[in-house]
Amino acid sequence: MPNNKMVSRVENERFLVLERVYDMPRNQLFQLFKEPEHLKRWWSTDGWELPVCNVDFRPGGVWHYCMKCVDKNQEEYGMESWNKTIYKEIIEPEKIVYNDYFSDAEGNINESMPSPEVTMEFIDLGSQTKLVSRSEFDSADSLQAVLDMGVLEGITQTWNNLDVLVERLK
Repeated sequence: MPNNKMVSRVENERFLVLERVYDMPRNQLFQLFKEPEHLKRWWSTDGWELPVCNVDFRPGGVWHYCMKCVDKNQEEYGMESWNKTIYKEIIEPEKIVYNDYFSDAEGNINESMPSPEVTMEFIDLGSQTKLVSRSEFDSADSLQAVLDMGVLEGITQTWNNLDVLVERLK
């Protein structure tokens, strides 16, 4: 089980801030965010997996992926959720800035859904790394919409999966 919990808060009505410490040096943790073979092992919620995970990890590059529910006990069984990330800035191993979009299988962005700019900071704590995610939404309503969709529960499960992978790789 995870050895610590994610801390979350809303700032200035438009920012969702998440923090968690991982028991892995910064250089190693950063690698888990850039390679498709690593992302496929942890970037999902319980009962979901990434059958499609195409990553072009560079500024201007795109990460296009599909999360699919594979748990027959969930009412969403068989459902697919497509997303598209466009990287804006990458400073290895310190920071990743990207725009996050809902999309379709062809990568067409769903303009009716919130699309935050996300800044992921990897703070060096020696043998550990503090991960800080700041998602900026265009309005308080957009942030509230994703909170209502269960984004906090989903990210908590995803970051728990990352912690399990970190423990396995130690």
